[in-house]
Amino acid sequence: MTGPERRAAHKRRNDPGRGNQRPNGQRPESRRHRPVLDGARLTAYDVLDGVSSRAAYANLLLPQLLRERQLEPRDAAFATQLAYGTLRATGTLDAVLTTLVSRPLAELDPRVLDLLRLGTHQLIDLRVPAHAAVDTTVALTRAIVGTGASGLVNAVLRKVAAGGDRAAWVTALAPADDDERLSLTTDHPRWIVEAWRDALGAEDEVEPALLADDAAPEVHLVARHVDRDELATESGGEPGPWSPFAVRLPSGDPGRLPAVRSGAAAVQDEGSQLAALALTRAPLEGADERWLDMCAGPGGKAGLLAAVRPAGVHLTAADRSEHRAELVRGALTGEDDVDVRVADGTAPDWPAGSFDRVLLDAPCTGLGALRRRPEVRWRRGPADVAPLAELQRQLLDSALASVRPGGVVAYVTCSPHTAETVDVVDAVAGRDDVEVLPVAPLFPEVPGVQRGDYGQLWPHRHGTDAMFLALLRRTR
Repeated sequence: MTGPERRAAHKRRNDPGRGNQRPNGQRPESRRHRPVLDGARLTAYDVLDGVSSRAAYANLLLPQLLRERQLEPRDAAFATQLAYGTLRATGTLDAVLTTLVSRPLAELDPRVLDLLRLGTHQLIDLRVPAHAAVDTTVALTRAIVGTGASGLVNAVLRKVAAGGDRAAWVTALAPADDDERLSLTTDHPRWIVEAWRDALGAEDEVEPALLADDAAPEVHLVARHVDRDELATESGGEPGPWSPFAVRLPSGDPGRLPAVRSGAAAVQDEGSQLAALALTRAPLEGADERWLDMCAGPGGKAGLLAAVRPAGVHLTAADRSEHRAELVRGALTGEDDVDVRVADGTAPDWPAGSFDRVLLDAPCTGLGALRRRPEVRWRRGPADVAPLAELQRQLLDSALASVRPGGVVAYVTCSPHTAETVDVVDAVAGRDDVEVLPVAPLFPEVPGVQRGDYGQLWPHRHGTDAMFLALLRRTR
């Protein structure tokens, strides 16, 4: 949706008269006389509405709503499945709806479109009986938008139900080629399908990698100041296979764990842990006393670096955003010999050559964390990549200037896209003052991590986010 379309949608969404008028000028039902709505479906709708109207992140909004509404565990699980599943499948759902709605979807009341997506997901992807999916969505529409809109939703969803399940709809949509088929069956925009094929370099892995993005991720914990086995026992989880500090849980609310509440442990993807540990494992020439986390917000990697650094190492954590710097301060609460500052990594306030090790976790598209942020695949577009890649190159140049000769820079992105990863590092790898350090030998316990001399983690290979990492030593 373009900027003007978003503004028009926002105006429609906030027009109190649109979609709320009954025939003959009757007013909608008073809130007091509305029927009791399905709590799980209403919560899922509110997540969709927050994402589409306020650009909220589902992984932040949904837990907040679940805490506020105190749904029963079964209803909370269903709300999560509905919200994340609908957001993930937006492209395919819209492809189906486009064939059934007589006007462009962008011209619909955004609330109606969210409700149509919610109902369509139940019909083509979940084993929800057609009458239940249609009736509950119509009831939601009547309460949220109005009786007139509920007639449209009822008619469209009955057509969706008549068309069968996803496989039948994909056949009916007649994808033109394999990339379009994968886009419809795995819920990824075509440009991401193409980017994954390019990054993997192995045709037989493309579909498994895309499908892994659609699976609900485990909860990963990092044991910063607590024994990992103790954390596993406390949480009911299992030690992670790759990071010596990781614990994995199938699901649950880690915020209730005493170790997490105290700061001795935290939620952190195991791939992020390995990216931070790569900096600490890289061979160094000379002193090892000053470390920098250059784009540190919200502080997860800085927290692990602070916990594992040798005695006497001073850690500086910087971020250009005051808000994110404050989050870093929270992550480093109780840590000695740390300095958190607000600073722009492209124009740093520290002298050149100030540090022995520098971690650059560069701003990126976030395509490596699509399991946890299902809406990002539709919020991002190919036009977003080039500006971010330019920023990443500027930050990497600055990181190399910030490290002393003999020191090491770890370049990390939560994206496997070649333009944000290999291309950025290759642009500096040919300099006569830069040496590339192979990543794979530092992680002999992690199979399939090699991407040339660089490292790449994947959900389908490692059960982690798709983290990229490269290690560069400044030689002079």
